[in-house]
Amino acid sequence: MDKLGTLGIFIQVAEVGSFVAAGHRLGLSGSAVGKAIARLEDELRVRLFNRSTRSMALTEEGRFFLEACWRIQSEYESAQSRLSNAQLIPSGQLRVSLPLAGMLLMPTISAFMQTYPDINLDLDFSDRLVDVIEEGFDAVIRTGEVRDTRLMSRKLGTFRHRIVAAPEYLMAHGHPQVPEDLLEHRCLHHRFANSGKLEPWPLARNGDEVKLDLPVTTVASTLEPLIYLAERSFGITCLPAFAMASEVAEGKLVSLLDDYLADTGTFRVLWPTNRYLSPKVRVFVDYMATNLFAG
Repeated sequence: MDKLGTLGIFIQVAEVGSFVAAGHRLGLSGSAVGKAIARLEDELRVRLFNRSTRSMALTEEGRFFLEACWRIQSEYESAQSRLSNAQLIPSGQLRVSLPLAGMLLMPTISAFMQTYPDINLDLDFSDRLVDVIEEGFDAVIRTGEVRDTRLMSRKLGTFRHRIVAAPEYLMAHGHPQVPEDLLEHRCLHHRFANSGKLEPWPLARNGDEVKLDLPVTTVASTLEPLIYLAERSFGITCLPAFAMASEVAEGKLVSLLDDYLADTGTFRVLWPTNRYLSPKVRVFVDYMATNLFAG
């Protein structure tokens, strides 16, 4: 059966001048071809062919419609070729929503851009609960669990939180040994932008949660200001370990109370459920899953 349906049947009949011959090309009976043409003429409310017992020829309206169908066929084949090529070389715009801490993912994102130069990224930084489908995102990276049944997801990796402070701060204010010691310190908190709530510090002892009403010295809705302030001895903060890995490795920040921290967070990439996953989304998902937490 021709991929253009009834239009394809019409083109074949016009080219060979016979229902039976067109049917042979299409794998249909002559009767089925004749009925398809009759339905098309009823729909268009014009006669496309002048028929006799021995021959059939296009009417003036039929010739006009044939030229239009040829243009449609050409556009279809051009689009089909372009999409087929895109399966081999992922390309086009890829709209991705990243968390506000997404700058910390940029080394992996930039490496992806180098690997796939024909993909143009449109990056949106936000911690709000975006509507992936309604807002036209191809993919979204977030922490936590998936609650939208319209979305597919893939786990990118897990991370732990760390409580950190600058060595100079600890020299001046002391080194907390147990969670309760934090009550005597200047605490720098992260606030979720979408809810306005402070992110809890995941403190635990022997597997049980430790709930403390920690001092609130400074609050910020992004991570970078908290790292900046902690480095300069303004207080102690609790953030995802990946956010300040280089500062800890360089000794600018010191990790505290590691034995009293519970749980891990999970990064996931989400995308709309679709039977046909586009090549650009597929390679983005695969690349991030392979490389985001590599090493």
